Parts: sequence; structure tokens; C-alpha cells
Amino acid sequence: MAPWVARLTDREADVLRLIATGLSNQEISEQLGVGPQTIKTHVTAVLAKTGSRDRTQAVIAAYEGGFLMKKH
Repeated sequence: MAPWVARLTDREADVLRLIATGLSNQEISEQLGVGPQTIKTHVTAVLAKTGSRDRTQAVIAAYEGGFLMKKH
């Protein structure tokens, strides 16, 4: 597993999993019961920790880093 995975908080991990399902920040905030600005903060942290410039790169990093597994 990639070293950055251990640096994710539990909430950041939840947000990354939900990003991978295609949810918007607004949809993630509704699902987790927190404000959109809080989600934006978590997304920014996820991007920084994964070394990604956008959400798509973060999802790719999550799969390549072993954080997310492909469904067969």
C-alpha cells in the first residue's frame, strides 16, 4: 500500500471513497452530514496527501496505491 494511505484521516478516507463513486462535494456533504466547506477542506487534504492535482488523479492514486480495490 502507498505510504500516503497511512496519513489519511478516517474522514479523508471516507471522502476519497465517495469521490471514487462519482459524488460531488455537495452530495458527499449530504451523505456525511457535514457542510460543503468541510468537504472542500477534506478534498484539498486528500489531493495534497495523494500528490494529485485533481479528483480524477486522486482516484487513480487510490487504485494504484492499493487504497481502493477493483471490483471483479
